[in-house]
Amino acid sequence: MKNPFSLSFGKEPASLISREYQSNEIIDSFTDENPAYQVCVITGVRGAGKTVALTTIANRLRREPQWVVVDLNPEASDLIHMLAAELSNRKELLQLFRDAKINLSFLGFGLEIDGEPPITDDTVALRRMLEKLTESGKRILVTIDEASSTPQFRVFASQFQIFMRENLQVFLLMTGLYENISELQDSKNLTFLYRAPKLKLRPLNLTLVARKYRETFNLPDSEATAMARMTKGYPFAFQALGYLCWTRKLPWQDVLTDFDVCMEENVYEKIWSELSETDQRTVRAICTAKDQKVESIRAELHMDSNNFNVYRKRLIRRGIVSCPRRGYLELSLPRFAEFVFQDY
Repeated sequence: MKNPFSLSFGKEPASLISREYQSNEIIDSFTDENPAYQVCVITGVRGAGKTVALTTIANRLRREPQWVVVDLNPEASDLIHMLAAELSNRKELLQLFRDAKINLSFLGFGLEIDGEPPITDDTVALRRMLEKLTESGKRILVTIDEASSTPQFRVFASQFQIFMRENLQVFLLMTGLYENISELQDSKNLTFLYRAPKLKLRPLNLTLVARKYRETFNLPDSEATAMARMTKGYPFAFQALGYLCWTRKLPWQDVLTDFDVCMEENVYEKIWSELSETDQRTVRAICTAKDQKVESIRAELHMDSNNFNVYRKRLIRRGIVSCPRRGYLELSLPRFAEFVFQDY
């Protein structure tokens, strides 16, 4: 039997814990007759399952006949051109564009209408196509994985806002790290992104994680629960621990060294490198504080409350730290402390 767990980012593994409730929030809004919003951002720490969540939602809507789903590469040099090209290449939409007499031959999209002058501007062409699709009862979902504040994305997002103001049935679903989305929505003319809902992926339900481990490895409840708790509900850790146990054919306690290496190489090194020096100092203090109290952590850092709150909030928003109860902090990532202190 093939390993049901996967270490591949973005690929939906055979063994998957559903986030149905959070996914349905977005789907229900997008499919409503009068959508409350047309843009949504999925955020979370690296390895939190953002790409899988985006793919799940996109695939659900692809099955609906009124939806046209287009996946765009955020690194493309011209996202407007790419979206227009993707729509013009859909065989099921060609007749709609022919009926609307949209001549796209000049842009190299291969749709030529005799007697109609060719459109020479990407934005004009895209608007004409979106108008026809909207008129025909279609809704267009654009998905962008790992959005960031690049010049090409800022141009695209600004134009997308105009399309929404023109009452075109366009929807945007994107994923991104907290810091990238924050930078993007602070960009000139893109403050509308502040109003877009931010769906922060929560840890997986530990009961469901334990059940999956119990069924896969035929474990007693207590062992499956201990295994699940070790992952802290972090999706990549859930996959990595299951993958190693399956591959090595060993109990989870005996693969922890390999688990630490896997987590370091795949996610933790990158997460750590993206933290500022003071962020890193704060994480170390959280690891070493004797009782995880905020006042103990601040004392180790010799930092007053106002300064500390800046770093506390940022680490929580990034998904690295959580607040289990008022006045306390703990790491959200499993065995992250072991990684932090391995060479310290």
